[in-house]
Amino acid sequence: MTPTRADFHEQNQASAHAEAQRLLAQKAVLQGAWLSWVASQIYLLRPAAYASMVRRELAGLQETSES
Repeated sequence: MTPTRADFHEQNQASAHAEAQRLLAQKAVLQGAWLSWVASQIYLLRPAAYASMVRRELAGLQETSES
């Protein structure tokens, strides 16, 4: 049986959040080079649905850190 989208999300939520935190932690280290670096890191993630989850988590973390 193929897992549903909801199953996939539930199974990968914690690791997507952890990956987003790892990527955001490098922002202070890489500074101006961070944006292209983080884009390349997300591009390497598979499957694409997981990369999208990490991207959304990262956007949420950035919003929280900037407010």
